[in-house]
Amino acid sequence: MGDMTVSATEDEFLLRRKAAAEKYRPAKVRLLLVAEAPPCTTSRHFYFEDVREQDSLFRYVCKGVTGSVSARERKADDLARLRDAGAYLIEASEDPIADNAKVRLTPAQLAALPARCAALKPEAVVLIKSNVFDLAYPALKEAGLNVVDVRMPFPGSGQQKKFETLFAQALEQAGFRA
Repeated sequence: MGDMTVSATEDEFLLRRKAAAEKYRPAKVRLLLVAEAPPCTTSRHFYFEDVREQDSLFRYVCKGVTGSVSARERKADDLARLRDAGAYLIEASEDPIADNAKVRLTPAQLAALPARCAALKPEAVVLIKSNVFDLAYPALKEAGLNVVDVRMPFPGSGQQKKFETLFAQALEQAGFRA
């Protein structure tokens, strides 16, 4: 019975994430960002409007794309700015991945990623996190997608400055201007 509760919570979290992401999906995806996975904490996600802590991916992406990030209370406005700029984020895994997981992304998730990306018809794709780049870049390139050849860390655990620099290079390589 405990498993059913966990499953229901996971399903609810997935539905909340999908609804939140859909609200901010641009009509034309100019820049597709592919991160590794949603956070394990069900109160946090890139597209959730009320995230009070540990929202570094959103904050650094927003800063890189729009040039600024407003107060947390105005995250919905910033999400709308990203949408209006044509930027959209998906995760390679639709399921959260524990930090201590031995397998980060499964072969099935990686096999499905090129079609998921292509369906959005992005002008350019930027891969966020080194392992996502290492695992997904070849298949996305082979699928004919315009994948930016910049390998960057996730903007956390002291990697924020490195992310900012490499994300700016990726946007420049993609020819992306908000």
